Amino acid sequence: MHVPDGFINAPVSAVTGVIAAGAVAVSLRGARRELDERTAPLAGLVAAFIFAVQMLNFPVAAGTSGHLLGGALAAILVGPYTGVLCVSVVLLMQGVLFADGGLTALGVNITDMAIVTTVVAYLTFRGLVKVLPRTRRSITASSFVAALISVPAAAVAFTFIYAIGGTTDVSIGKVATAMIGVHVLIGIGEAAITALTVGAVIAVRPDLVYGARGLTQKLKLRVGGELVDAPAAEAPVAVAAGSHRKVWIVGLVASLVLAGFVSFYASANPDGLEKVAHDKGIDKKAEEHASSDSPLADYGVKDITDSRLSGGLAGVIGVGVTVVAGSAVFWALRRRRTTDVDPASTASASASASENA
Repeated sequence: MHVPDGFINAPVSAVTGVIAAGAVAVSLRGARRELDERTAPLAGLVAAFIFAVQMLNFPVAAGTSGHLLGGALAAILVGPYTGVLCVSVVLLMQGVLFADGGLTALGVNITDMAIVTTVVAYLTFRGLVKVLPRTRRSITASSFVAALISVPAAAVAFTFIYAIGGTTDVSIGKVATAMIGVHVLIGIGEAAITALTVGAVIAVRPDLVYGARGLTQKLKLRVGGELVDAPAAEAPVAVAAGSHRKVWIVGLVASLVLAGFVSFYASANPDGLEKVAHDKGIDKKAEEHASSDSPLADYGVKDITDSRLSGGLAGVIGVGVTVVAGSAVFWALRRRRTTDVDPASTASASASASENA
């Protein structure tokens, strides 16, 4: 759903740019509260994983494909504020390096793909986990529903933006029907990817999943050769296993394989927005991307004629650049949080020192 230059007029693009900048500023502040020793290493990896999976267009209808948006996945794994930043980093890398999504439309794309999907998905997810049993299965199911709803929500948001600032005179009703219809189908794919990923992480390290915090399991006692629940008086223990490093390495390797190899087998059909834009005439005033001469434009390395090698190498470079850029941002935020001084704590410490003196 990357919006190219020329779809939305300059005034509305500027307004969405201001909205996106404000949301990113708020998210930078909010992410400092979400990031800790568990989520900080994971956040950069989540951004890289979203970049990799977005290269895997899957067929959803005749002549149409879809790909992960990633807002739901990021929000559930690392938190809503950090999730907005994760998707924003991906969109920035795609726009600047790969000519995917217009640069003047960057505000539109961040507003639609990072803010709307993350907010809608996380609110849906939190609402579901409050009424469902606090179990691994319910969290995975909630992530499926949240992701499913977030994609057509983004389609509605785009239609609203286009109704205000679209550069062509088309029937908004027809655009809305087409956009929502195809993105409901894409949402099913998004939901499956999100649920599978969240479920896989919960299975090995639920303590790394922001949306699963507080998930506990009862202690087990072996009685007569069988495992039984410990008495209620026994304290529950947090579900955790493995190490941060192992999860990070596995995730990075998976991202590299997806972007560098599996992406070659992705559907070549236009995605939902491209298809609707062509069918309804939205793309009549589309402009050439400012980075169209980038060495990595269109997810291929310039001057490498072998398409498999060119696309795979571009994907690997993209994952590498995204994980480095994302990790730098999140580690900086984490470090700033740890160096911030709590005035109340400082006052308390000063008072204790005075008493001891």
